[in-house]
Amino acid sequence: MKLHLETDVSSIQVHRALELFSQNYNCAQSVFSACATGKGLSEAQRLALAAPFGGGVARQGEICGALTGALLALGEACGEAMAADPVAGRNALYEQTRQLTETFRKAHGSILCRELTGCSLDTEAGQRTFKERELHQNLCRNLVAFAAEEVVRMTTASPQE
Repeated sequence: MKLHLETDVSSIQVHRALELFSQNYNCAQSVFSACATGKGLSEAQRLALAAPFGGGVARQGEICGALTGALLALGEACGEAMAADPVAGRNALYEQTRQLTETFRKAHGSILCRELTGCSLDTEAGQRTFKERELHQNLCRNLVAFAAEEVVRMTTASPQE
């Protein structure tokens, strides 16, 4: 996987996401904590808020936690418009969400953890397969980096883009 680190900010945030991931924070925690703007939330609060979403929502194999963490960061960065106009703000955020989700799906073939990993992480056998195939390092690390890079790109893009 090739990272397109366009700015110093993105490389710092991607690096931080990978650092958190290597410290055994889950994929969602790593991306959200590293990529959120920090508006009013401490790192501990960001880590706590994203904790349930690892492994496709508590290891259920649903939407990839790295993508979920990126979506949380996107909402935190771009969702303020909903305060003034909930409908227009939500519609704009939904469009950005669709863009990020489709970018992820096109790059990786799916947005579902169970399909990306080929494992049922809610079973002992699936967790064993995940460890034996070293998917934490060989797959999920790349998904964390990709999701972090994409959400940073989206939230730091100039208005003309």
